[in-house]
Amino acid sequence: MRANCWYGKQDVRVEQVPDPKILNRRDAIVKISSTAICGSDLHLYNGFMPTMEKGDILGHEFMGELVEVGPDVKNRKVGDRVVVSFPISCGNCFFCQQELYTLCENSNPNAWMAEKMFGHSPCGIYGYSHLTGGFAGGQAEYARVPFADVGTLKVPEEMPDEQVLFLSDIFPTGYMGAEMCDIRPGDTIAVWGCGPVGQFAMASAYLLGAERVIGIDRFPERLRMAREGAKAETINYEEQNVYDALMEMTGGRGPDACIDAVGLEAHGGHGIVYAYDRAKQALMSETDRPIALREAIMACRNGGTVSVIGVYGGLIDKFPMGSFMNRSLTMRTGQCHVQRYWGKLLERIERGEIDPSFVITHRMRLDDAPHGFDIFTNKEDNCIKIVMKP
Repeated sequence: MRANCWYGKQDVRVEQVPDPKILNRRDAIVKISSTAICGSDLHLYNGFMPTMEKGDILGHEFMGELVEVGPDVKNRKVGDRVVVSFPISCGNCFFCQQELYTLCENSNPNAWMAEKMFGHSPCGIYGYSHLTGGFAGGQAEYARVPFADVGTLKVPEEMPDEQVLFLSDIFPTGYMGAEMCDIRPGDTIAVWGCGPVGQFAMASAYLLGAERVIGIDRFPERLRMAREGAKAETINYEEQNVYDALMEMTGGRGPDACIDAVGLEAHGGHGIVYAYDRAKQALMSETDRPIALREAIMACRNGGTVSVIGVYGGLIDKFPMGSFMNRSLTMRTGQCHVQRYWGKLLERIERGEIDPSFVITHRMRLDDAPHGFDIFTNKEDNCIKIVMKP
């Protein structure tokens, strides 16, 4: 089969690789009909995530048709059309039983490796380094799906791929980011990052009852999508001081909750702190750039919530702990527990409350994946979200 493989920093290639096979009784094989490039994939592409190996197959947002099903998968059959969740979860362990699927204790065969970095291991994840299991990803013609009875969602035949594909990751991730804000009627929510996850966080904040949503970014096409697609107000951080603008927009109080949908590759418009982060990162004495996170903490109103769904991989510096502690803030974080959300989000799509395809700007063949990664990482051609067809 053909698959998009990682070979080093900003070096991906579509190559012929062996077809996947069922290895365990709860496995399934999916023939992929649609797959996507996620903003998280750019952390791998740009060399920020350790334990990648040459030839690793990328991709964790994919869907398709089941063509083979293991004997212990009782709730799926060959021919089912399914979305695959990016977390690989057993469904049986302590954390899965609490619907904390990205904390599954049984799906990461390299848990020892993650424990050295994080203290405890998260779940296995498709196409996302050997730190999370070294599983082959879904930017391919076929993929093996472990624990397929837990990690697949059967979707209606009449719904197009583009309406349901993002149930694999970014729609539930944005929704969870908004849900962690404990939104009440009348709340104002600020979202750092108007990429695809940020777009869904903004749209979800409205679904959950927010009165105002404010999106923060620097790219005109993302800010335009935030206004037109997610119906948010916007701030361009290269044209305005974000803190001052938010204070003015909220009568000096600050947003009720702030969502960091940026993560470790955050940029700053200007200033010594941004230069500091870039210098420390170049010296390998800081792995992540927490510019958006710092701003979110400083801007959030007293007693408010900071929700972190942007991916972080290691260590950050100059964390404003004094502000965080003295102002009674709450921080909630996590990789998205997709299986907790995707059923009810599918219902919202079916009812016409949201059409997730609004974030798609580019459609291309799997063979064009290297070009897709290039324009996505360099923000060229107004690229916000790419869907590929094997």
